[in-house]
Amino acid sequence: MLRRIPDRNIWLVNGAIFLLGLAYGIAISLTAVFLDERGFSKRDIGLLASCFALGIVLLSLPMGALIRRFSAKATLVLSLAGYAAAVGVFPYLPGFASIAAVRFLDGACSVGIWVSCETILLARSDKDNKAFVTSLYAVSMALGYVIGPLCAKGIVALSSMPAAFVVSCVISALSALLVLARLDRDPPGMAEAHGEAGAPDGGEPQATSASILWRIKTSCFATFAYGYFQASVVLFLPLYLMASKGVTLEQTILIPAFFAVGMLAFTNVFGRIGDRRGHLFLMRVLGAIGTLMILGFVYLDRYEAMCAAVLVAGATLASISPLSLALQGVVTAPRDYSRANSIYNVFYAAGMLLGPPASSALYELSGGIAMLYHLAALWAAFVVFAFVFAGDDPAARRRERGRVEAPA
Repeated sequence: MLRRIPDRNIWLVNGAIFLLGLAYGIAISLTAVFLDERGFSKRDIGLLASCFALGIVLLSLPMGALIRRFSAKATLVLSLAGYAAAVGVFPYLPGFASIAAVRFLDGACSVGIWVSCETILLARSDKDNKAFVTSLYAVSMALGYVIGPLCAKGIVALSSMPAAFVVSCVISALSALLVLARLDRDPPGMAEAHGEAGAPDGGEPQATSASILWRIKTSCFATFAYGYFQASVVLFLPLYLMASKGVTLEQTILIPAFFAVGMLAFTNVFGRIGDRRGHLFLMRVLGAIGTLMILGFVYLDRYEAMCAAVLVAGATLASISPLSLALQGVVTAPRDYSRANSIYNVFYAAGMLLGPPASSALYELSGGIAMLYHLAALWAAFVVFAFVFAGDDPAARRRERGRVEAPA
């Protein structure tokens, strides 16, 4: 593994993102409970979640410009420090307005972290290992998410919920200090000057945002579908299983763990396969399997079978995200990574923002089965889209050229 990724900066970013995932896991596992105990209504809690998503949506595109102006390292350090400040003051704020402002800051800093990390990783990985690198990034974040809630439970038992948010703040601040002290400056290919006409490297003029979007459209569709699915299923799958399948509350608590296990066990494996066989090809295969797993919740009745379906869904649908990021890194020039990642995260945030209200409305009007069908239809649409634009993957174009040039 060290031979495949000799650049220590990639490992450092993964270490920082693990610490951030740990801080996220602690804070996210307690946020809704803390607000509920403070007397906020379910509607208020939902609106505060929307403030977080709105911060992601509105700051995604500007982050690309900030990275080009100040560097990915500087943006990452400031975003980590901003998140630390937001989570640290959160439990001590007096009312809805101040909490909403901090939740917006939380979302803005989070997207700054994601875009900066993704830009650094894509720029520092070679074309044959991009999915391998991005899968490690996803695993590092997921490990933090898994361990964080366990730490939160212990902190609350020993102290209090506000103390847990302070611990999350300290971990995030340590992550910022690690990046500030140890991460190297951005490589030259990411500098703003290299994206301008007449740049000293003799490169082509900087691509327009529209042309970048066209190049990464399959990646954007994939991340939109995953954000939409992820935000919807976390909220409504437990309700559906309890209402329609007789699953107990205690059993539903374990469901996300099976999804995480599937993701952690297979994401890196699929990343290596994607680097060898083609990212978009594998994304189509995983999307088709994941669609079948979503439909399985309509027809499966045994709890063990549903847990297995969740595990396979985590292994397939969650693995599409790092593959789509790697594909984006292959089809765009390094000087365009920051803008491409900004556009990419806009689609992810849009999925997170649109998924819950659309799914909830469908659930209330037509029931849980219709809600699951529409999630399956979204992934099926992605698979069809990925077939139509299969040529967007350079690996597919190489295979096609090989078949044409092969002797009869």
